[in-house]
Amino acid sequence: MVTLRDERLHPDVVSQLDGIDLDTARPLVISDADEVLFDFMTTFETFLESQGLYFSWESFGLDGNIIRQVDNTALTRGEGFALLDDFFEAHTATLETVPGAVEALDRLAERAQIMIVSNLPIPKRHLRRQSLDHHGMVYPLIANTGPKGPIVRSLAHAFSAPVFFVDDSPRHIASVAECADDVHRIHFVGHERLATLIGPAPDCHHRIDTWPEARAVIEGILDERGF
Repeated sequence: MVTLRDERLHPDVVSQLDGIDLDTARPLVISDADEVLFDFMTTFETFLESQGLYFSWESFGLDGNIIRQVDNTALTRGEGFALLDDFFEAHTATLETVPGAVEALDRLAERAQIMIVSNLPIPKRHLRRQSLDHHGMVYPLIANTGPKGPIVRSLAHAFSAPVFFVDDSPRHIASVAECADDVHRIHFVGHERLATLIGPAPDCHHRIDTWPEARAVIEGILDERGF
């Protein structure tokens, strides 16, 4: 398969498409990593405490919710990004998995191709690769930057088989809806408390927060489509 080189993709993302060989007649599941495959928030909260910070749990997302313990002021957006970079460096390789994720992908891989598309600093890609491999998720990985619609379009544009996108971010769900509307979009938030802070993404087909249910929905669609 020749992937489509969307002009909106960062050059460092385009280079990762080289060597990816997908069968367009076989289903494809494109999964996010943090809060879909990996339990990000549990470890992130512990990390914040070690830095004299805490998460306010006022809303979904990190921006404005990372608070200094000393005076209860929020980190700026720039400070938050710098902190997140430090967190990825220290903890990407050791995050625990979301319950059922490994088993669900293992079973889905019997009927579909699996791709991991994760927005983390591209220089930290090797750490995510280590973590995926450690947990037996030896699927192709793309470290993305920016909205995920263009990369999903690049991967899925020629498929005759069903394509699924699983992500916790409404922004990325909307981006995929804009760029690749025929992709089945599942809004998934693996952390139970975080999931209570946000409703279904407006552009999702399904809001599912557990892997047994997500697997059942995907397999049901595959059954309906004869795959």
